Amino acid sequence: MTIFCSHCHQPLQAEMSCLPRRGKQAPRASRPFRSTKSASKARRDQINAELQALRSLLPISMREKERLSYLHTMALVCLRLRGAQLFPPGSAPPAGPALGTELLSLLPGFLLVLSASGKLVYVSENVAQVLGLSVVELLAQGDTVFDILDGQACEDVYKKLLLAQEEPGREVTFVSEMCTSKAFRLKHGGNRVVTVCGRFVALSWPPSPSTTAFLALCSPVMQSPADGEVGCKDDIFQSTHILDMTFIDVTESVTYHLGYRREDLVGQSWYSLLHPEDVDVAAAQHRAVALGGGAGPASETAVLRLLRRDRAWAWLRVWARRDGGGRCISCTCTCLREEEAAHLRSRQPRAAAPA
Repeated sequence: MTIFCSHCHQPLQAEMSCLPRRGKQAPRASRPFRSTKSASKARRDQINAELQALRSLLPISMREKERLSYLHTMALVCLRLRGAQLFPPGSAPPAGPALGTELLSLLPGFLLVLSASGKLVYVSENVAQVLGLSVVELLAQGDTVFDILDGQACEDVYKKLLLAQEEPGREVTFVSEMCTSKAFRLKHGGNRVVTVCGRFVALSWPPSPSTTAFLALCSPVMQSPADGEVGCKDDIFQSTHILDMTFIDVTESVTYHLGYRREDLVGQSWYSLLHPEDVDVAAAQHRAVALGGGAGPASETAVLRLLRRDRAWAWLRVWARRDGGGRCISCTCTCLREEEAAHLRSRQPRAAAPA
């Protein structure tokens, strides 16, 4: 019996050339397994159950666990896994996880541990006091140190870490802005400038990338005298001057920072201690304050070098203001590392030419 095609009413050919072409289809028996809605839901439920199980193992409070998204859960789990790889159970890590809250509160910053590739391994809980972000919120920015730094500094930081890795035990320092909370940026007008000082430590011998960690202390660079609760107050001294910048008084802590006694400075001019290259910057600050160019504890700021008693130069960040009903000038001085001074000077406006 001949079978005719319903489309063209011609005898049906073996290759069915008259039918609309829809592409080749594999025989039913050889088609791959096709997912169904129920199978997809089952897989999602299984993933959710696994994430819930991982979340339950995290050493944080139940309240914090309830607030974790799946992304944050995975970020924390990865952080713990990297820590367990560098610091296996039973070994005492040289920094961080065993430190209590009271001890952390005494530090002038927070602790940071990185892997050889720059991955975050440990961030101490007091990071919230410096950046306004909890550990979980910080991890939301990324899982490497480069994700939480200002993008312009990443290349320099990468070179510094490579240098430190080539010579384990060699201390390196870099300064950069770090990510902060929105509330912090609104309050301070930007991100936090942080000094990172640390070194690579070989946790086993011979050293290898998988057994080497970068241990660092991240100290905030004080942004104003009112910011002293975050910084280290030991790095500060204060001085009072008549309007021509002759010393009237200075706190005793100047001895620790510059080597002079209080009576050595009273009656001397501020300008006698300045580095010659910084006189123009200091004079511009002096004119702005003396002419009433602003009010408040941080009305005028400058980064300057002052001569120590031992003839070395000390980098200072100086906040100056009119005080005593306008009859004198008060200065709050914070000691800086050379790297901190270079970072701040690069953002300091150039002194205007004298009128």
